[in-house]
Amino acid sequence: MSTQKHVRQEAGTVEENSLRLERGKAEQIVEALNADLASTYVLYHQLKKHHWNVEGAEFRDLHVFLGEAAGNAEEAADEIAERLQALGGTPVSSPTNIAETAPVESEGDDVYDIRTSLEHDLAIYGDNIESLRDHVELAADLGDHATAEILREILVQVEEDAHHVEHYLEDDTLVTPEAVEK
Repeated sequence: MSTQKHVRQEAGTVEENSLRLERGKAEQIVEALNADLASTYVLYHQLKKHHWNVEGAEFRDLHVFLGEAAGNAEEAADEIAERLQALGGTPVSSPTNIAETAPVESEGDDVYDIRTSLEHDLAIYGDNIESLRDHVELAADLGDHATAEILREILVQVEEDAHHVEHYLEDDTLVTPEAVEK
């Protein structure tokens, strides 16, 4: 482990950036992006948990979907973190700060039936969708059209994944009532 103790940038600060977005505007966008980053990580970890714990007749499809959805969340988090760093900010990264910054709550470590788990996922997806929409508008209003575009692209994938979760929660199934009773 390095003994070097020089801090290059304090967490929570915003420095000048080469994108020529004034610091006051960058600070607002960095704050919004850190909230999105934190809530995306909460969703990511919850999706991975469900990916690991899913059981039942639809195990295979759900296991694959939840793994892909977690991968989409991980990619989104990376895009968000890289953008806020480009704006002069520091991405929230420690588990403690992620939990404190996220406007959503994880369901915790307990394992629930898959329907309940997916309902919890859908709730976070909904909150994240609303936040992303607000932050697309914020970035555009502040003249940061590139951040608005990045968030729009992320929003499309988040909405698509949420829509898939919604389909899994429908009451139509190939599992017969007799199989459910066993």
